[in-house]
Amino acid sequence: MNQHLKEPLLFLVHRIPFPPNKGDKIRSFHILQFLSRQYDVYLGAFIDDPQDEQYRSKVTAFCKNAHLEALNPAMAKIRSLSGLLSNNALSIPYYSSSEMQKWVNSTLQSHQIKKVLAFSSPMAQFVEHLSDGVLKIMDFVDIDSDKWKQYCKTHKGLMSWVYAREAKQLFKYEKHIACLFDASLFVSDQEAHMFKTLAPESAAKVHGVSNGVDTDYFTPDFSDNSPYQNNKKVLVFTGAMDYWANCDAVIWFANEIFPLLYKVDKNYEFYIVGSKPTETVQALSSLPGVTVTGRVEDIRPYIKYAHLCVAPLRIARGIQNKVLEAMAMGKAVVATSNAIEGIQLPEKLTQWVADSEQAQAKIIGKLADDKLRNTIEKEAGQWIKNSYSWDFTLKPLAQLMEKNG
Repeated sequence: MNQHLKEPLLFLVHRIPFPPNKGDKIRSFHILQFLSRQYDVYLGAFIDDPQDEQYRSKVTAFCKNAHLEALNPAMAKIRSLSGLLSNNALSIPYYSSSEMQKWVNSTLQSHQIKKVLAFSSPMAQFVEHLSDGVLKIMDFVDIDSDKWKQYCKTHKGLMSWVYAREAKQLFKYEKHIACLFDASLFVSDQEAHMFKTLAPESAAKVHGVSNGVDTDYFTPDFSDNSPYQNNKKVLVFTGAMDYWANCDAVIWFANEIFPLLYKVDKNYEFYIVGSKPTETVQALSSLPGVTVTGRVEDIRPYIKYAHLCVAPLRIARGIQNKVLEAMAMGKAVVATSNAIEGIQLPEKLTQWVADSEQAQAKIIGKLADDKLRNTIEKEAGQWIKNSYSWDFTLKPLAQLMEKNG
């Protein structure tokens, strides 16, 4: 389709979809890239990290027009407290903005936009008032309210109450939006099924649209220098290290699982690779054999040259990109059942999933066998290439857009 004949589409995202270096940004960026081939995309998004200001041009290259609005997290947290007075989820006023609303209204009217995709439930507030003449698709990604429910179980006192309240109020909003919108998307069939069970009144409009992986970027053929010492058996975890679920995972692994391995073989090392490590995560570097890198320019060398990748997540929703990326690079991944929830692993790869400290350590020890590990790596890489390319996983989104167009 010629550029001037493209249909306009409004895409609202809670966080600028670049760089694609963490879960939500990976998904939103690839959706933007995918949709820009067929639509003139009008993008509305917030920039909640000053470092991301430099990526404006990277994002606008895929857009007909974009409103990228700076969001001050400290002020947003204060603003979110209004939810306590209005009996709403705190997440909704956190992202409220008269400027964003003004741009949305003007863009819809000026360009006669009839298709809207909102990414993450708080962005629905800017378009929930639209009439039936506009196709509205909501990409919830995960059931965010359930994450808050999980957080509640791991905290005590006031924070436990806050998280429990957020879980309840946000779920009410999720159900409300699912009823109003023409379709609701989740990152896996399992996540979609769970929401259908929780909100049966909207079940017919709920769909699973899986994350994919850029198999040209995350490839076993990647070549660079190893960041590790040659004789070390490096176990690597990659992810944003200011995200609570990732922090919980590496703290558990470093304190409870890794020592079981290190006691037997001092050649084991545990690398925690990711931006903005919290003080608690940084403190793990004082443990024998543990390294915390902080932000790195490229995570691929850390994946490529690792002995194994680990994903010991005890709190998780949807699909873990870190698992897909590691497998795409032909690496064996030892994970918890939470970390692979939503990923349709072939049976031969599920045997490397375990939830107890002893079971994980036993599997990692077993995979010290080079021949066994190499076999798994080949199987994982080929399976990802066949099943999880972005063009393949986003086909259902394209079909929903066309079907309702």
